[in-house]
Amino acid sequence: MSEQSSHIIKESFPVLGMSCASCAAKVDKTLNRQSGVKVAAVNYASSMATVEYDEQLTNCKILQKAVQEAGYDLVIERRVSENGLEESQRQQYESLKRRAFYSLSISTIILVLSMSFPHEQFVKYISWLLATPVVFWWGRDFFRNTWKQLKHGSCNMDTLVAGSTGIAYLFSGFNLIFPEIWTSRGIEPHIYFESAAMIVGFILLGRTMEAKAKARTNTAIKQLMRLQPHSVTVQKDGCPQEMSIEQITRGDLIVVKPGERIAVDGIVVGGASYVDESMLSGEPMPVSKHVGDKVFAGTVNQKGAFKFKAEKTGDDTLLAHIIHLVQDAQGSKAPIQRLVDKVASIFVPAIILIALLAFGAWLLLDPIDGFTHGILALVTVLIIACPCALGLATPTALMVGIGKGATHGILIKNAESLEIAKKVDTIILDKTGTITAGKPQVQSFLWEPTLIDTIPLQAVLASLEQLSEHPLADAIVKHITTKPVDITDFESFTGMGIKGCHKGTTYLVGNKRLLERYGLRLSPSMEKQSKVLDLSAQTVIYFADKQQILALIGISDPIKTTSTAAINDLKKQEIDIHLLTGDNENTAKALSSQLGISHFKANVLPADKAAYIQQLQQTGHTVAMVGDGINDSAALAQADLSIAMGTGSDIAMEVAGMTIVSGDLSRIPAALTLSKLTVQTIRQNLFWAFIYNLISVPIAAGVLYPICGFLLNPMIGGAAMALSSVSVVTNSLRLRRKRLSSTMQPLSYPIEKEEMQSVPSCPPPDDIANSNECIISNNQPIMKQTYKVEGMMCQHCRKHVEKALNSIEGVTATVTLDPPVAEVVFHDKHYSLEELQAVVSEEAGDYIIKN
Repeated sequence: MSEQSSHIIKESFPVLGMSCASCAAKVDKTLNRQSGVKVAAVNYASSMATVEYDEQLTNCKILQKAVQEAGYDLVIERRVSENGLEESQRQQYESLKRRAFYSLSISTIILVLSMSFPHEQFVKYISWLLATPVVFWWGRDFFRNTWKQLKHGSCNMDTLVAGSTGIAYLFSGFNLIFPEIWTSRGIEPHIYFESAAMIVGFILLGRTMEAKAKARTNTAIKQLMRLQPHSVTVQKDGCPQEMSIEQITRGDLIVVKPGERIAVDGIVVGGASYVDESMLSGEPMPVSKHVGDKVFAGTVNQKGAFKFKAEKTGDDTLLAHIIHLVQDAQGSKAPIQRLVDKVASIFVPAIILIALLAFGAWLLLDPIDGFTHGILALVTVLIIACPCALGLATPTALMVGIGKGATHGILIKNAESLEIAKKVDTIILDKTGTITAGKPQVQSFLWEPTLIDTIPLQAVLASLEQLSEHPLADAIVKHITTKPVDITDFESFTGMGIKGCHKGTTYLVGNKRLLERYGLRLSPSMEKQSKVLDLSAQTVIYFADKQQILALIGISDPIKTTSTAAINDLKKQEIDIHLLTGDNENTAKALSSQLGISHFKANVLPADKAAYIQQLQQTGHTVAMVGDGINDSAALAQADLSIAMGTGSDIAMEVAGMTIVSGDLSRIPAALTLSKLTVQTIRQNLFWAFIYNLISVPIAAGVLYPICGFLLNPMIGGAAMALSSVSVVTNSLRLRRKRLSSTMQPLSYPIEKEEMQSVPSCPPPDDIANSNECIISNNQPIMKQTYKVEGMMCQHCRKHVEKALNSIEGVTATVTLDPPVAEVVFHDKHYSLEELQAVVSEEAGDYIIKN
């Protein structure tokens, strides 16, 4: 994935060979040192490096060479697909699982033999024989990676593991072959083959669990990537033909059948249907699609069929944009991560130094058993220290949090935005397109009573508004159906309105400020009518020539169904809400009163919004700005946190740190809650990671031995180290189960007016057991139900279950592995759980479906 601005390119590359946070810190430092690199961030949790670089000064091959010289590798070949990388990660996981199983199995045999026959010489030789393949075959990667690092003058977590197990193994072998060296000094020679083998087994088990848990942190992005179908039906010369998605070009006519996923972005040119856009917007209810409506890649067609013309393909689609945005955000670093990076970069050398000091202290303070105890302390300190837990604390929580946001229609641009959101105490709301639907309609049209023939004037008004870019202009154009006329000398006045000439007469369309600029005043009757419209929360537009006011147009933009509940939710979070609008004082006051907003400012120009935010910031507030238009860009840039509505302009979304895909205001409190939960999880992870190392390393060194005679066994240290990383990732995964907002309810299902008389009703709830929801499509009731699926272990399992369910007539099913659920839509009739189970058992295998 890449994006280009001037000569600066931003790309993400998989990094191979990293085994701990110290590795990630070294790769990060290596990339940032390269000439031409603007900024680089390496994410240990996802094994990805995101690099911004000047293509005139460097390129990906130079970056790859630098990383290789540091002892790692950068995958730069674009032919390596996401599926290929996923398969590589799966193979690595399977390899770790096998090695962990064999290591622990043999280590357990060694442990049992050593405990059952502690003084038998032949048992010691058997332990040596069994421990050798565990340490040097199944644990070979520790030594191999250590050698690579030493060649480049560095060390990492593998250095600690290789050092500790190697020393334990060699010390035990020496004691077994030359026991008289110690017995002549009155010291019993101990062997620790079981410890060396068990350490390898525990570390491999921990890395296996860590790999599985880390894969789950990236579930959201994987689900998004699977949304796009591999092939589509394209109509060429009137004949439908199957084509791969890579062959689709702009302008192709694509046929979408019932139940199919839409492949690319486009505009409907024939047919009608309802499309489930929940994977992009988070809204669960299908959206009506007719000729002229936009459709997006990854969304699912319901029962109808239609054709659409491809507008955006490949990396230009909304789905691709969302995937890239989430990838970038998951690869970015939160400010709190800087401290962790500094610690990780010096962690391994510091631990090695502490281990050597512990060994030296034992030699000095215990002349009799000091060497043996010193070796044990050295091995245990090396093995119990864990930079991985520190390195995973922040990125895993960010990946889960950002992924959860994406699945709820909340796109987070970077980790910094997520961290700032927690501190927000003030939110600025734009009106049009943010609180309101952004689809203004003419409610009142009042002409000057003395005018006789208004039809020619209507044509002039409509023609003027056709040249305007203001959203209110569209409402007037749609309201007037007369043919347009020629307009000359057109001019736009920011925040006031427009003017233009027709047949020598200059006409004005705008607000009161525009009238005042040309010295025009309302007649008493017009003034009265204007106030009435203001008090009813209608925006008043004035149409005039240079002599008089010709008409008043009252326009209102309906408030979104979720706006009031969302604002109440923000108040519960003790957020101070401000409304900024270009409307007049009366309209702004009426709207604020209706929504329960105590702070508002009317007649606001685009530049005024940024100044207003700056004033609040100067008084100590952390301000979030929510907007959707080009005119909000300056305010969005000024705010501490910028939030754009996905239904608005692309410029606003580019500037914003967060984007609400559906434009639903209820996602704002959800985004703030997500921020608080994610930052809380990061702090929990860092606390336990620091505490773990702070407590475990001194105990491993033997500080408790003079007090109570306790010296930590290296095997226990290995188990503790392995579990520390797993516990951090598991704690991050808890975020996925958190509820973000009580206001994110399903929207009402859209029904066209002409369908109102003939739409059938859904069956009563008792008729459908545990029905999740009942919706109407093409005059037919559709039931959507979610079931739990037990027994699925991989993507092949998921595909078998999904294929089996979709083979049932009148059923459309989508099955996910994580969580393991099947979302089943019944189009014509409802099937019982037993009927579904029978088909799955026959077609797919031993999978169990439950309510």
